[in-house]
Amino acid sequence: MTAGTKMPWHLWLVGVLGIAWNAFGCWDYTMTELKGEEHLRAFGMNDAQIAYFYEMPAWTTAVWAIGVWGGMLGCILLLIRRRWAVPVFAVSLAAYLMSLVWAYLLSNGSKVMPEGTWIMQVVILAGCVFFLWYAWTMGKRGLLR
Repeated sequence: MTAGTKMPWHLWLVGVLGIAWNAFGCWDYTMTELKGEEHLRAFGMNDAQIAYFYEMPAWTTAVWAIGVWGGMLGCILLLIRRRWAVPVFAVSLAAYLMSLVWAYLLSNGSKVMPEGTWIMQVVILAGCVFFLWYAWTMGKRGLLR
């Protein structure tokens, strides 16, 4: 990539939409950590669902933080055209997959959370995969330095 290589419009679009997408995850994580039950109840969670959140081991909170803040950092790196966006998105995706392992294999999350929660999980997974693929593609095209 040369210094004069113009940033394509779609990189701006994906980067800005990605920041908006990840802003919700970062906000939700932060509000859950700061306001706890009050925030969770605002989303309509019942006592069993709130208890599930409080019973999560510390590593699940850590992977949640890595996932959402990694996604945000990946989008920022994408917008400033840094190749570090690719491994940051990969780590964010790995963290999200670890949270799914906890929710669906190692805990009773699938029984406690509302029916249909899995649909949102699939949407989030698709978003994570898309951002990683897009950053990788832009790197291969020489648009990231």
